[in-house]
Amino acid sequence: MKSNPFKITLSDKMSVILPKEFTQPFYEAGQTRIKVNAIHNNKIIEFYAALKKEKTGDFRIHFSKAKQKEMDILPGDVFELQLFKDQSKYGVEPCEEFEAVILSDYKAYKIFESFTAGKKRSIIYAINRYKSSQTRIDKTILFTNNIKRGIFDPKLWLKS
Repeated sequence: MKSNPFKITLSDKMSVILPKEFTQPFYEAGQTRIKVNAIHNNKIIEFYAALKKEKTGDFRIHFSKAKQKEMDILPGDVFELQLFKDQSKYGVEPCEEFEAVILSDYKAYKIFESFTAGKKRSIIYAINRYKSSQTRIDKTILFTNNIKRGIFDPKLWLKS
């Protein structure tokens, strides 16, 4: 399932209101999380987003300042979006380092899999944020050790 590309502008500082004609099929199919391609000035980024239904019936997605900066999008700029069915396991793609570490530790993997979908995404986003591969490995090991010790406060997961 995918939409045709469509032109859009920012709705406010950090979100976009999507046309119903492109979002309604996803929503009716039970797809409240989507994969999005954003295209602007020959730059393309791919990200995952939650489709949030407004009281007006319109749908909104979060479009962060970091994504806007990466795409050189300013308020009022017109850019393109294309929506796809989210076929990822977690609603976000984990980095290779996270997958390798978590899959090598069965106990940590089982604990991780018991978390809510939102908590899983939060930790994956937190690990993916690090630029260095070694830092992503180190933080994932720290996370797995902390959850195995029974630390379930997300604020403490990546602290020694």
